[in-house]
Amino acid sequence: MNLLIVTNNPANASFRQRIELHLPALQDSGFDCEVARLPGGVGPRRKLFAHAANFDGVLLHKKGLNPHDAFFLRRRSRRIFYDFDDAVMYKAQAPDSGGGSRSRAFRRTVRLADWVIAGNAYLADHARAYNTGVEVIPTGLDVAAYRCDTGPEPDGRIRLVWIGGRATLRYLRDLAPTLEQIGARFPNVVLRIICDTFFDLENLAVEKRRWSQETQIRDLTGGDIALAPLPDDRFTRGKCGFKILQYAAAGLPIVASPVGVNAEYVQDGVTGFHATDVSAWVNKVAQLIESRELRRRMGQTGATWVKQFDAACIGRRLVATLEKHLRDR
Repeated sequence: MNLLIVTNNPANASFRQRIELHLPALQDSGFDCEVARLPGGVGPRRKLFAHAANFDGVLLHKKGLNPHDAFFLRRRSRRIFYDFDDAVMYKAQAPDSGGGSRSRAFRRTVRLADWVIAGNAYLADHARAYNTGVEVIPTGLDVAAYRCDTGPEPDGRIRLVWIGGRATLRYLRDLAPTLEQIGARFPNVVLRIICDTFFDLENLAVEKRRWSQETQIRDLTGGDIALAPLPDDRFTRGKCGFKILQYAAAGLPIVASPVGVNAEYVQDGVTGFHATDVSAWVNKVAQLIESRELRRRMGQTGATWVKQFDAACIGRRLVATLEKHLRDR
C-alpha cells in the first residue's frame, strides 16, 4: 500500500511526534510513504491533489482545509485520513470566541475524511459531531532515548524544569508568583527553561537553555522537578500532553495543572502532584524540593508508566488503523 502524507509544516513538533516518528514502522509494515508539504497557491495545490490519485490513501496532518482545497482533495483521493492533536477549531489567544474560519475549516475537513485520528478523547468528541469514524491515538515518543546517564547535576542545586515553545511560554510566566515564593524560600533552587525565548525572575535564578533536538533530552534529565502549568479553557483542554510524556520518560516528578490529559497523565500523589492555585503550587513543589526520596520514587513510577506511549506501541496502533481502513475500502 502506498500513502501520501500531507502536512502544512514537516518541521513542526506535532508532525515529528505523530507522523515522522512512525515512518519506520509504516515502512516495515509495507507502506510506501511520501511526505508532501502543502504548497501555497491554487495551482501548486491542485497539482498536489491530482497526485493524490496515485495513492491508496492520503493522511492529512492537522491542517484544516478551505472549500477549494477540500473539494479537490476529496475528488482525487481514494481514502482520506485526518490526524490532529490540538484544539484547531479554537484560537489559542481567544478560546471562548466562536472560532470563525478555524471552526469552519475543522468541520469541513472532518466531514470529508473517511477516518479521523484524534490525539485525545476531548478532541475525538469534537470530531464525532461531524464524523462517526473517529479513533483516539495518543502522541508517542522514543522512551529509550530518554534513558541517559546524565541525571541531576551534582552541584547541590535543585532544578525546576519547563520545556516548551514561544507560544506556550506564557503559561509558565503566569506561574511567576509561585516561582518567586519558591525562590525566596529555597535559595538552592533554580529554574531551567528549555525554549527559544526566556524571561527573568527577581527571587529565582533562571537557567536559559535554548531548545534543540540534539540537547533537549540532556537538558531535561539534568533537572529534578518538572512543571506543567496550564490555564483551563477550550483550547488548552485539547493539549495532548507531550510535555508530560517527556518529563515522565526523563524520570522527573511532575507538578501540573489538572487540565485536559494532564489530569490523567499525572497521577496525583503517585507520579507527581496536581495544583490549581498559587498556594497548592508552592506546597507541592516544596514537598518535592524537601524530599529527594519522594522525587526519586515518583520519577521512577512515571518512567514505568510512560512505556505504554513508546513509539513501538503507538506505531503499531497507527499501522493497524491505516491497514484496516484501507483494506475495508
